[in-house]
Amino acid sequence: MDLAYIPSPSHGVLYLGPVPLRGYAFCIIIGVFVGVWYGNRRWVARGGRSGTVADIAVWAVPFGLVGGRLYHVVTDYQLYFGEGRDWVDAFKIWEGGLGIWGAIALGAVGAWIGCRRRGIPLPAYADALAPGIAFAQAIGRWGNWFNQELYGRATDLPWAVKITSVDGGRVPGTYHPTFLYESLWCVGVALLVIWADRRFKLGHGRAFALYVAAYCAGRAWIEYMRVDEAHHILGLRLNVWTAIIVFVLALTYIVLCARLRPGREEIVEPAAEDDGITGSDDAEDDGAGPADTAAAGAGSGKDLRKSPGKTGND
Repeated sequence: MDLAYIPSPSHGVLYLGPVPLRGYAFCIIIGVFVGVWYGNRRWVARGGRSGTVADIAVWAVPFGLVGGRLYHVVTDYQLYFGEGRDWVDAFKIWEGGLGIWGAIALGAVGAWIGCRRRGIPLPAYADALAPGIAFAQAIGRWGNWFNQELYGRATDLPWAVKITSVDGGRVPGTYHPTFLYESLWCVGVALLVIWADRRFKLGHGRAFALYVAAYCAGRAWIEYMRVDEAHHILGLRLNVWTAIIVFVLALTYIVLCARLRPGREEIVEPAAEDDGITGSDDAEDDGAGPADTAAAGAGSGKDLRKSPGKTGND
């Protein structure tokens, strides 16, 4: 008899009056907003303009959604093109099925387009957004809870998730909540990147590479626990191999970049530099605001109130 477990929702649709809102889509939307909001804070602290992150996200997010869906459909094609399957379901993104590998890869293409239009270096933008992406993933993973999917092996642990649906060959019971494990791991990854960025002043894409490497390290063992259908290569799930390969590439980038391009970019957005917006290593950490900045300027004989920029570093 199970004394404790995480209950699954009876259905994956929330209703705002007559308007249906699927839990999976809701989690993705909230995650995107949190990621962009926090990325904007870090961008401004680095000396960029407020709103630039959101402007570039207009390119990155749609590309990322398409890339995530493409990766899922290609690697799990049997779910949509097998015998008795309806290929139209491949377009029903609201029912779940986004591969983070494809989302990051094609999302980077969209971000590159947006950065190029703004004259902004993509590595600097990626560094600012890295922890926000991890927080967004942490929130988005709860969409799998709404869909009762991507759980692990059967267990009677008190934090097991109870699956009640029988759709798609599911067997009701209590299982490892791998969605929860990955959500918590992503929060840890975000905090690690924030700490390392403050401690070592990571630049030129190294903060983003650290996020990628740390996420892959967790994804490998969490993926190994899952019991949903997946392709295997040499006894390991395809996503485990993907995590291993991407981890090695990210770690290699960190090492080579640290040798070839040490330090951090001094200017991340030339247009902001023209406006007199500057970043600072300590202002945000110390909770300095406009009044504190003006007071500091008065004490040094300089009138900093004329600058429209915000100082700080995350």
